Amino acid sequence: MSYSTAIPMVDLRAHFQPLREEILAGLGKILDQAGFILGEHGRALEQDVAQLCGVAHGVGCASGTDALLLALRALGIGPGDEVIVPTFTFIATAEAVLYVGAKPVFVDVDPQNYVLTASLVEAAITDRTKAIIPVHLYGLPADMPAIMSLAQQYHLKVIEDCAQAIGASIHGRAVGSFGDIGCFSFFPSKNLGGAGDGGMVVTNDPELEKQLRGLRNHGSWQTYHHDVLGYNSRLDEMQALILRTEFPHLSIFNAGRQRAAAWYAEHLAGLDLQLPHAPEAYQHVYHQYTIQLEGRDAVKAALQAEQIASAIYYPIPGHRQKMFGDQPQGHCPVADNLAERVLSLPMFPELQEAQVARVAEVIRRTLKD
Repeated sequence: MSYSTAIPMVDLRAHFQPLREEILAGLGKILDQAGFILGEHGRALEQDVAQLCGVAHGVGCASGTDALLLALRALGIGPGDEVIVPTFTFIATAEAVLYVGAKPVFVDVDPQNYVLTASLVEAAITDRTKAIIPVHLYGLPADMPAIMSLAQQYHLKVIEDCAQAIGASIHGRAVGSFGDIGCFSFFPSKNLGGAGDGGMVVTNDPELEKQLRGLRNHGSWQTYHHDVLGYNSRLDEMQALILRTEFPHLSIFNAGRQRAAAWYAEHLAGLDLQLPHAPEAYQHVYHQYTIQLEGRDAVKAALQAEQIASAIYYPIPGHRQKMFGDQPQGHCPVADNLAERVLSLPMFPELQEAQVARVAEVIRRTLKD
């Protein structure tokens, strides 16, 4: 396969190349100073992300999954509790609920925007429900005003899963600022991604911040005093340095994704497929550009034959994953249908219109055959 003609899902080599020398210089300083854990870069990144979200506190951790786990623990959620999660998302959301001994309750999603809605959530609330974890899937915010109103009505906690949506907003208000806690992932392919795993938890509540800082550090708030069972989940200085170097460019990265999405919409217009759509005043940051169509597998095969990457996010909804039992955990017909129809196309800030046009041409040709 020729790298020059292949179109990848994400091009991390092109992404990091302009920042390479700055990153290497910064890493050299870290090696010289020999400060690797809970240092200045981690603290500065916490402030940067908190400020982006318009909240008071950020707490770095080892991954987006750990961010969810720490959030659940800080809110006191555990055995006997139920937590409402969307079935159509990455497994980490429900996985974190299992880690704390609670029960994930899978809920179907909106067929157009792929996120939880207040009406779907309300139908799943029981007397054991303690929290809701809306996921801002593919970079599009869930309807947080409606979900927060529902949570207030039923006295529920809300953890926003912002892993795919850093920089997204509703009426100018950033995701991560609506719920009790917001959780972010810095996995390399994310809109703000490092050179390894990393995560962040944000909150306005100083007591939650205190809990999060101890929980991520072996349950310790004072050296060698371990008050609760905690975790080794600290964002290291090298990852924080890389993320800090990228952070000033995040708005440019997201704008590049939005530009690519506009090209896709133009070049795919008129075909028998469903394109992503953001409600008015919702800022979509296009972590993924996901279409919905009949004959998905044939289109995917045609793209692969032309050295064009594509992916299915997600082929098996959470309620059908075997880790939760041999039988489906609920009735989620929309998610089951989406699993057969969705296809994510190449999406990264550096994507060129000629590449988008080539992807669209293959799809157009395949659908007409």
